[in-house]
Amino acid sequence: MAMALWTEWGECWRETLNWEPTAAQQEQLQRLYAGILAGNQRLNLTRLTEPGEFWEKHLWDSLSGVAALTLEPGRRLVDIGTGGGFPGLAIAIFAPQVEVTLLDATRKKLVYLAELVSDLGLSNVQTLTGRAEALGQERRYRATWDLALARAVGPAAVCAEYGLPLLKVGGMAVLYRGQWSEAESQGLAPALGQLGGELESVSRLETPLTQSLRHCLYVRKVAATPAKFPRAIGIPRQHPLA
Repeated sequence: MAMALWTEWGECWRETLNWEPTAAQQEQLQRLYAGILAGNQRLNLTRLTEPGEFWEKHLWDSLSGVAALTLEPGRRLVDIGTGGGFPGLAIAIFAPQVEVTLLDATRKKLVYLAELVSDLGLSNVQTLTGRAEALGQERRYRATWDLALARAVGPAAVCAEYGLPLLKVGGMAVLYRGQWSEAESQGLAPALGQLGGELESVSRLETPLTQSLRHCLYVRKVAATPAKFPRAIGIPRQHPLA
């Protein structure tokens, strides 16, 4: 990727997310791009391979959801359904003080991502193979994380049922969305109430290169999630809470 482009996009980081990446972070982001492209030759990690698309729709989009949050040292974050490693890997570079878990049901992708994590020197990342519905019922994982992120995983109510059981009370679920409306927020409220969650805020951002609209939902876990949630594998998607 041309250094001129990275310099130009570095200005976008400052202007849109108030972030000034270090030279080391810039290099890690470039190596992340190269590593994802290399893995894409044998794994379906992403369809976004053009530099600008990758920067905006993977890197920038990933960080837009957490740039305004206070990410204290030692905070534990789980990236649910990480797929090609986003938003988790970008956030691990952005906030090296945070412990990031990449969660996915596809082991072969996680094996490759673990290799990439090692190559990038990211000591704050681990991988976890499994389904959120199953792990959310396991004592060692339930109510364990401070932040749960879901991007391109499914409808908001489904993502909430995946994420809230994994969070400590007081934790935050960040649900990445494209279009979003006040009516959708109102429609989501009953599902969140059943899970011990409450919609705290919704951010509205415009992507810097293509001016596409993005929203992030910030759901606070205000009470313990009832033991019956998450429901069995596949049920949240087949029958979303309402």
